[in-house]
Amino acid sequence: MAAFIDPPGSNSPRSHNADDAKTTYDDSLAASIRESYDRLAEEYAHRFVNELQRKPLDRELLRRFAGGVAYLGEACDMGCGPGHIARYLRDAGTAVFGLDISLRMLEQARKLNPDICFRQGNMMALDLRDGALAGIVAFYAIVNIPKEFLPSVFREMERALQPGGLLLLAFHTGDETLHLPELWCQPISMNWFFFSTAEIRRLLEVTGFAIEEVVERAPYSPDVEYQSRRAYIFARKQPPYQNLIETPD
Repeated sequence: MAAFIDPPGSNSPRSHNADDAKTTYDDSLAASIRESYDRLAEEYAHRFVNELQRKPLDRELLRRFAGGVAYLGEACDMGCGPGHIARYLRDAGTAVFGLDISLRMLEQARKLNPDICFRQGNMMALDLRDGALAGIVAFYAIVNIPKEFLPSVFREMERALQPGGLLLLAFHTGDETLHLPELWCQPISMNWFFFSTAEIRRLLEVTGFAIEEVVERAPYSPDVEYQSRRAYIFARKQPPYQNLIETPD
C-alpha cells in the first residue's frame, strides 16, 4: 500500500474478497495518503534508504524472515517506500517485490533498486490471487491507517498468503495519534497512529493468524529514528482445518 513506514523525524487476478474489502475503504483517506507521500517521496528516500545500516535488530529479524520463506515462493514488501527493505531481503536470498500506493515513491524505489520489481497497490484491496505469497513484510506499513480499517488490511494479507505463509509486521506502540500540516516544507494530510501490541495481536488472531513471536524494543538513538517504542510480530497463516478422525482398522 502506501509508503506507510515511519512517523515524521526519523499483475495477478484479484480475488472477489478484494472487492469486498474495497467497499469498506475510505477512498478520500487513500487519496490523501497517496498525495502526501508523492510530495514527500524524494526527501523520504534520501532520509530512509540506508536506515537499516544502524538498526541491528531490524536486520536480524529480516534475516530470520528471509530464512523462513526461502524456497517457498515470492514475498512482498508492503508499503515498500524507497525499497530498502525489499533490497535487504533480496540480498538475503528472498524472491521479493515491493508494493506501494505512491507512484512517486515507486519511482524512487525503482531508481534505487533497478533489479527489483515494484508495483502500485492498495493493502486493503490487493491485486493478488488467493495464496499468491509465501511471505509478507510490512514494516510500519499500517502507521497511517486508522484502527477501524485494520481488520480489512489483515484480512487481505491473510488472503494473499499461502497456507503456512509468514507475516512480519512492525509498528509503533502506544496510544498516540500524530498529525502535522506539513513535513520537510511540503503540505501533507495524514495521521500517524500508534497501537498497543495486545490490540494488534488480537486483530491478527481473529483474522486467522497464529502468532509465533512478539518482539518489542525501545527506540534507537534520536539521530537514528523517531523516539517511539517498536513492536515486531511474526505471524503465520494457519492451514485449512482438517478434521482428523481416527477410524477403527
